[in-house]
Amino acid sequence: MSSPATGAATLAARRSSRFVAWVRAWRAGLVPFDEVAESVAGDEEHLVADAPGTWRDVPLRDALPALAKLSPDEIRLVLPAPGDPRGLPGPGDFAGAALLAGEAVVAGGLGLIPEVRTHTSGSGMTWETVLWRVYPLPADAPKASLTAPGAAEAEVELATALAESTAALTRLDVAQWRPELAGALAALRRPDGATDLPPGFDPRARRLFARAAVLDRVLALAGESAPGGAVNNHEAQQRDAALRPLTTACRQALVAACNAPLRP
Repeated sequence: MSSPATGAATLAARRSSRFVAWVRAWRAGLVPFDEVAESVAGDEEHLVADAPGTWRDVPLRDALPALAKLSPDEIRLVLPAPGDPRGLPGPGDFAGAALLAGEAVVAGGLGLIPEVRTHTSGSGMTWETVLWRVYPLPADAPKASLTAPGAAEAEVELATALAESTAALTRLDVAQWRPELAGALAALRRPDGATDLPPGFDPRARRLFARAAVLDRVLALAGESAPGGAVNNHEAQQRDAALRPLTTACRQALVAACNAPLRP
């Protein structure tokens, strides 16, 4: 049985990254349609709101045919952040919602953003569902930027940022107030089948995605407030400054891996 620390680091990657990887592989003819929705959703329930031709929320499988005419290169992952809107097709409702969510999918003339909803039963049990909200993109909207680094460049940038940030975080003794990070960082050195890509992605993209997906969870842990107020404002600012370059490199690594050219 894995420890809570390791488990925290090996949760599934961002939902938009799974969506883009599997839908692109389907549109390239590398995976059958019947596998896509299940592979994207995993153990969760995924619904889609405002999909073309629908009047209510529908299961993900029922909304995917709206993307059936797109080529793989028309489906792209976008992981924007304040001050870094790379990949967004200009201002508008979709761009604003994508910046707020920190992740989105650009699929031809549509944008999709996952919203996680938590439900509680009468007995107190809680569970989550994911609602993909669809936004029509303006016909004159600029195409999503294709200037993001490729997998090779993103891999180098991620390795450099990881080395620099690890040294900084060690000096700050982050592990003292976030013991989960020990198991999380150890997970970076192990292959993880839960963060694999579908057929069609080359070994470099697979390696980059697996590492960046786990690191994404590490950064979420490191960026959270310390339990019991163990970190003061000055220490939190130092932590955030140390993590900022690594967070940017991690986002770009996920984007590069999921948007990488597909091969039969």
